Amino acid sequence: MKKKGHEIKTILDGSIAQEMELEPGDVLLAINGQEINDIFDYQYAVMDEQIEVLIQKPSGEEWLLEIDKEYEEDLGVEFANGLMDEYRSCHNKCIFCFIDQMPKGMRETLYFKDDDSRLSFLQGNYVTLTNMSEHDIDRIIRYRLSPINISFQTTNPKLRCKMLHNRFAGDALAWVDRLYEGGIGMNGQIVLCRGINDGAELERSIRDLTKYIPVLESVSVVPVGLSRYREGLYPLEPFDREDALAVLDMVHTWQERLYARHGLHFIHASDEWYILAGLSLPEEERYDGYPQLENGVGMLRLQEEEFRTALEELKELEKQDRMGPLKTDRPRSVSVATGLLAYAHVKDMAERLMERFPHLTIQVYAVRNDFFGEQITVSGLLTGGDIIRQLTGRELGEMLFLPQNVLRSKESVFLDDVTLDQLGSALQTRVNIVKSSGRDFAWKMLGLEESGKL
Repeated sequence: MKKKGHEIKTILDGSIAQEMELEPGDVLLAINGQEINDIFDYQYAVMDEQIEVLIQKPSGEEWLLEIDKEYEEDLGVEFANGLMDEYRSCHNKCIFCFIDQMPKGMRETLYFKDDDSRLSFLQGNYVTLTNMSEHDIDRIIRYRLSPINISFQTTNPKLRCKMLHNRFAGDALAWVDRLYEGGIGMNGQIVLCRGINDGAELERSIRDLTKYIPVLESVSVVPVGLSRYREGLYPLEPFDREDALAVLDMVHTWQERLYARHGLHFIHASDEWYILAGLSLPEEERYDGYPQLENGVGMLRLQEEEFRTALEELKELEKQDRMGPLKTDRPRSVSVATGLLAYAHVKDMAERLMERFPHLTIQVYAVRNDFFGEQITVSGLLTGGDIIRQLTGRELGEMLFLPQNVLRSKESVFLDDVTLDQLGSALQTRVNIVKSSGRDFAWKMLGLEESGKL
């Protein structure tokens, strides 16, 4: 048997692995005589109550361990490579790809295009299905890996080939039928490009995808993001208010039809469409439990509902005379910076807080995206440099708050490699992060988290 090992990085306290005297640096070679290719092979293999685990020690010595355990009980190890395999990159050349719209000279990891179905289950990434084999699909069905998030863009095979610049992109839609028949839950995404997959093509895509309900649980429609670095790329145009109204009219019509038939709204428009159209966000019930938050669908509505609940919670604390840190006469002045998209929403929450608590002053600043261009309005693509240039000399108070998504996951660095510490030094103020939760916004603005009370 060809041995493909996986180095163990961590042994969890009280685990089976610790009991079996495994150590960091040991290498997992096989389970029940089968080579382990990735994290899903591993998770499936360790489910049984009796397993044989082949380990190689750093000395080269091999241990064959017979283990009796509870069903689905893990060994308690973490691997040096969390996926236990190489990441699969995207081989498409999508006309809307944002990575192709980034300037040169940024850190290398930002240019990696993933199209790995395993990251769909682990991290919620969306995949095109174009680099998947029948073996991959069979394994997903056998292991019951669900849900898988799919970037459809269109159900027109010829148009999909054009949009993904891949002659096999239309054929890959056949995998959706296999996943549907296998009962594997799915969520979908359509990145809408003006004059290409909108209008009648969007109508066709929605109609085609409804046949997969309820296994396909939701589909989001999001506008293409256009940076200023598009030289040599496919000519795309931004949507205007009239376009947004047309998209929303179509989405709402389908929602009413599908809810009457399935009790599910199914097709959802991202928050950007409502802001561009100048319309109010839908009520919470229309979001079907928010399955598409990562695509910006219902994020502002959820935050608003959480914020409203937080205000009610504060009112109740007032009745119980538990408002200690808020009864001080000491004024509190803070500031918040966000992207243009969420500015009006954040400013509204700030004004409602200040009305309730007169000692509180909140300055809300909309940061224009000069780095990628003014068409990019989401806070998740703001850079440290833009924040520094536009907030230098402004009234920031005792602390500046930034939304959590301005930073990469588990990092304290912006897209342009400016760190949080560098930003704080440049602006000469303390910097803190606010989670997407409306409750966290209220608590941070009031300083309750810092006080350690309530």
